[in-house]
Amino acid sequence: MTTIDRSDSDLVAAAQGGDTAAMDQLLRRHYGRVHAVCRRIAGSTRDADDAAQEAMIRVVRNLDRFDGRAAFGTWVYRIATNTALDELRKRKRQPQLHIVDDDDLRASNEPVDDLAHRHIDSVVDRITIDQALAELPEEFRTAVVMRDVGDLDYAEIAAALDLPIGTVKSRIARGRRVLIEKLGNRDDPDERPNSNPIQRHE
Repeated sequence: MTTIDRSDSDLVAAAQGGDTAAMDQLLRRHYGRVHAVCRRIAGSTRDADDAAQEAMIRVVRNLDRFDGRAAFGTWVYRIATNTALDELRKRKRQPQLHIVDDDDLRASNEPVDDLAHRHIDSVVDRITIDQALAELPEEFRTAVVMRDVGDLDYAEIAAALDLPIGTVKSRIARGRRVLIEKLGNRDDPDERPNSNPIQRHE
């Protein structure tokens, strides 16, 4: 079985035993979602990059403390969430919007006009979502991001945030309701808490 085919639990055990290849694979496997969680909480790409890098460092430094009582992904995303929140507190500012700049466009081999036409809708949607998320109270934003970006279930979020499941469900429902209203959706109110306004706009 290759390293890529191994489960998180197998890779963790190997990494805790000093297997650097297993550690590398764990970090690579989870980095994308860690960065997504950090970007949604911290806001700007620069802050998200810093938070994601720091989160990976914390994962490595604290791996020996991981006891397997929760899923490895849950543990990692809790670290990512806390690191992103620390980044915000350290910089003492609210999330900033991520804007695609000219360097991003020039880095592509595609004609700028074609690239713009192909991505403009998603860019506008992402900016709109980021702005709406930035306006959420921190406790709502964190819970919504962990559910709709981190794709964790209610029990995992409750474990990660050390909260009752009922509190987690309430925060997600209330956060989603505010997001839906800010994003201009007018669904039946009974359906709003179960909808995912982030996925629906991406």
